[in-house]
Amino acid sequence: MIINNVRIEWLGHDGFLITTLDGKRIAIDPFKISNTIKPVDMILITHPHPDHCSIEDIGKLTKEGTQIVIPIGCQSKVNRIDGLKINIANVGIKIKVDGISLYPFPAYNTSKEFHPKAEDWMGYIVKLKDVMIYHAGDTDKIPEMEGLKYIAQEGEKVIALLPVSGHYVMDAKEAAESAALINPAIAIPMHYGSLVGEEDNAKEFVEFCKINGINAEILNKI
Repeated sequence: MIINNVRIEWLGHDGFLITTLDGKRIAIDPFKISNTIKPVDMILITHPHPDHCSIEDIGKLTKEGTQIVIPIGCQSKVNRIDGLKINIANVGIKIKVDGISLYPFPAYNTSKEFHPKAEDWMGYIVKLKDVMIYHAGDTDKIPEMEGLKYIAQEGEKVIALLPVSGHYVMDAKEAAESAALINPAIAIPMHYGSLVGEEDNAKEFVEFCKINGINAEILNKI
């Protein structure tokens, strides 16, 4: 998918590859990725669980000087990978890495115990000129999502990447309700088709989004 000259590709599970207009490549939460994916300029990791902070997959994507942005709980894992430049992120504190503005955003469970709010694990808002990409991480529908529409600048296309499986995260209906809060130009489902969740969860999400007047699309895994 290409939005305003920004390419967004699904790597499977919660993983995405974003390619900017100037060719910069950003991976988010790579897990069990294809061996054909070439190294990237930046990697964003949402939390330490091994299906998000996968040392094997981070290693596949690392070249000398690759920037990695992580919550503090991932540092001991990624320290063992040569070539990485490590940036520690904190929820609610904006950072700029390699010229790209990043907003670590809250991600937690409200009715489950898998992703406690106290851990300060995160999703990411990635600002790329006239495109704002929100990767929700592993989360339920949370009240902070209502503020996302105020972070977007006038004229920005907002892309929301939302978990839908209902296992450890919100289900398709809750994800569609979250999309309605955010009101993105397009919503894309994730967190299915690998360890947990089925394509049917993604299809349900798209249908629920239609009911709420939100444009949603399923991406094929690369």
